[in-house]
Amino acid sequence: MAHLALQSVTKSFGSLQIIHGIDLEVGDREFVVFVGPSGCGKSTLLRLIAGLEQPTSGEIVMDGKNVTGVPASDRGLAMVFQSYALYPHMSVYKNMAFGLENAGLPRADIDRRVTRAASMLRLDDYLDRKPKALSGGQRQRVAIGRAIVRDPKIFLFDEPLSNLDAELRVAMRKELAGLHAEIGGTMIYVTHDQVEAMTLASRIVVLRSGRIEQVGAPLDLYNRPDNLFVATFIGSPKMNAITAEVIAVDAGGTRLGFGDGNALVLDGTIGGVAAGDVVTIGIRPEHCELVHDGPADCEAVVEFAEQLGGETYLYCSAAKLEQLTVRQPGQHMKTRGDRVRLGFPRDRLHLFDAQGLALRHGHEAIRPS
Repeated sequence: MAHLALQSVTKSFGSLQIIHGIDLEVGDREFVVFVGPSGCGKSTLLRLIAGLEQPTSGEIVMDGKNVTGVPASDRGLAMVFQSYALYPHMSVYKNMAFGLENAGLPRADIDRRVTRAASMLRLDDYLDRKPKALSGGQRQRVAIGRAIVRDPKIFLFDEPLSNLDAELRVAMRKELAGLHAEIGGTMIYVTHDQVEAMTLASRIVVLRSGRIEQVGAPLDLYNRPDNLFVATFIGSPKMNAITAEVIAVDAGGTRLGFGDGNALVLDGTIGGVAAGDVVTIGIRPEHCELVHDGPADCEAVVEFAEQLGGETYLYCSAAKLEQLTVRQPGQHMKTRGDRVRLGFPRDRLHLFDAQGLALRHGHEAIRPS
């Protein structure tokens, strides 16, 4: 397997710059996921690593060797595409063996590699079938098997599950995680689905507009986002973001006003915050409390309730606020128009400045349980 380093990599198409000075290292046997909204440059970055595109500037280094100008066929990588890209006239066996045959490997070696990959992916009974006789999940496993038999230095996945239905996506996520545990390969995976990123990655790279916003382990990004973009992108449903004004900063704490006359106080002072500043309060849906007795931080009206059996999502509106999402365990028989009183535990609150940079993280972010 391989260690990969991107050094000040940029990519432009004509006058349009897509990738802006990316610096990143991927360690041997890591499972790194590139995630971000559509158009953020994650697939372009993967194609640069694969050698399917050449960077405008910067270097791509693999195991200490500069491979920036090395053709894709000579980099020792294997890529799995969203579209499967199988040969329709070939059997599963021939699809998996084709690249090895072109490379001139001995037949015994080809048989051994294909048989091993088919066993790992539970394709033993399908080796004689054509792709049209396979389900979507089986076709994707064939595409992954075709990559495995090449014994690549790095596996590259470009949104490989996006064509599958929800149930198959969950099943294939489990298979990919198991595959990584079994073969221990270095894997780089592109997706727009942050749930895939959270469940598969050893590290996540969050991209926006061709730049890296943050790199870290899934729970590090979830608990300690560097900025408001990462905070609201990582997590489903996303973190609630409440625009607030700093009313006062004194010995009594930092007092914040928001919505229609609501206020809350954070203990102590927050560095870089002064009275009159506009900030954003962040709180995740699972940390919002339904208050039945005593003081509450905000009153809201239920616009929509999702009853999922084991948990309930309440989508609420409040005067002068964006939608608030509340996640509660169990079943809460709320319907549209019901009024609720919400509490925001102070040790769960995140705070971001006017530029969206993190000022404060909740208690879990500092000492995860």
